[in-house]
Amino acid sequence: MTTTTDTSGSAALIPFTIDIPQAQLDDLAQRLARTRFTTPLPGDSWATGVPTSYLRDLVATWRDDYDWRAQESALNAYPQFLTDIEGQRIHFLHVRSREADALPLLLTHGWPGSVVEFLDVVGPLTDPVAYGGDAAQAFDVVIPSLPGFAFSGPVHDEGWNEARIARVWAELMRRLDYDRYGVQGGDIGAGVAPAVARETGSDGTPGSTVVGVHLNGNIGAPTYELGEDELASLTDLERDRVRRTGEFMQEHFGYIAIQSTRPTALAAGLADSPVGQLAWIVDKLREWTYPREVLPDEILGTDRLLTNVMLYWLTDTAASSAYVGYVSAQSWGEALPATGVPTGVIVFAGDVGIRRFAEKEHAITRWVDVDRGGHFAAWEEPVAFVEDVRAFFSDLR
Repeated sequence: MTTTTDTSGSAALIPFTIDIPQAQLDDLAQRLARTRFTTPLPGDSWATGVPTSYLRDLVATWRDDYDWRAQESALNAYPQFLTDIEGQRIHFLHVRSREADALPLLLTHGWPGSVVEFLDVVGPLTDPVAYGGDAAQAFDVVIPSLPGFAFSGPVHDEGWNEARIARVWAELMRRLDYDRYGVQGGDIGAGVAPAVARETGSDGTPGSTVVGVHLNGNIGAPTYELGEDELASLTDLERDRVRRTGEFMQEHFGYIAIQSTRPTALAAGLADSPVGQLAWIVDKLREWTYPREVLPDEILGTDRLLTNVMLYWLTDTAASSAYVGYVSAQSWGEALPATGVPTGVIVFAGDVGIRRFAEKEHAITRWVDVDRGGHFAAWEEPVAFVEDVRAFFSDLR
């Protein structure tokens, strides 16, 4: 990776180009060639994790057909920068619109994602006219890598919860000379985005720094067992989401339990084995994309899926990205004050948001339920994602 020389102090915004040393790629190729695959368990199905047969095929594609240099070049087509905030290196994409009145929009990814999640929406958001939209719908987009993720990693000190990340994001936007902007996020980003509004003191009144918060994901999923009367008051769709929330806690909570308690123990394997890192991420990509019966590489694209994994592998950030969950676990379940900022939520079919619970922490002015798509909204359903972002912010510019 290369950067220009920083001559203006820690607040500098340093142009950044991804340039992975060939030695790293050669090492990866050797590791992939020497992979020892585990003996398949009975049935070799997704019920116990990534099937060995599927993993073998995906690794063969990674080893023989995947072209990192082509993907690296595609990533470098977007303006990228580094800056240091609170002693932490922060990497971000910053793509300005050609439209003078474009609204700045800060987008935050989650785990096990990266800035890769948003690549298909950058063009439509920044240049709406070229994608059948109106110039008045244009955004400048800022897409940071979360602290501890990819080129924003590793982390060097404690305390990287959502509130601290929000404080750093607010400082990043100040350094970009944006004093009025929108925020968007899913997964971890769905916690960070409203926290930016709280950090900046935005309250939805004219002149607020954050003019609107747009979220996707599991917004307002109940954290307690509902009684019969409360269940009866829900719609059929909401009751199904409550059911799926319960299934998640019973069957799929294991990754959170590990990452939030023993991230270093887990990362000892992931940092040494690219196939281990691939399987850990792909297991969740399969569980959280929609529909589940379709293989994740068919939904997300094989090259894009592998590029997302590469950003973890090449930067050795399995531990530091998990550490965000380790730190955040200390405040799980704590009630947060509603931001007062207009908030739009889009819930795709694979997620479990419920409005009445979400309204306890968000001033919701727009709620959209979609019968397709999963947890990785901008990646899986870029057209629907862009349309909803445009619609939500149309009255907030």
